[in-house]
Amino acid sequence: MTVGDTHGIGEPVDLAAGEGSGPLWGMASDDLNATLLAWPAGEGVAEHVNAELDVLVVVLEGSAAVMIDGAPHGLVAPAAILVPRGAPRAIEAGDGGVRYLSVHRRRGPLQIAPRATGDG
Repeated sequence: MTVGDTHGIGEPVDLAAGEGSGPLWGMASDDLNATLLAWPAGEGVAEHVNAELDVLVVVLEGSAAVMIDGAPHGLVAPAAILVPRGAPRAIEAGDGGVRYLSVHRRRGPLQIAPRATGDG
């Protein structure tokens, strides 16, 4: 399995396979993106904002503190939480580390917007 894998859509995936930290596997269909991530204790994803998409976080192994809009949510496997778009969020692995699946609607292609011109 590799990050960005689009092969095997419709085929089972072993979410316990793969070692390391960070993104371990990913798949995209026309509608959805799914990414398997793992972090050792105390590591994770720094606070950021996704203004476009709601994200479902499913903890498969271990535990994590998920901060959503400044509020901590302790998740212990098996558990899930929906992170609403526009809310600042961060994930930090618990004492034994964490393995989780992040699922969201697929983003559209990047588009270049025309540059605004000022009246000079």
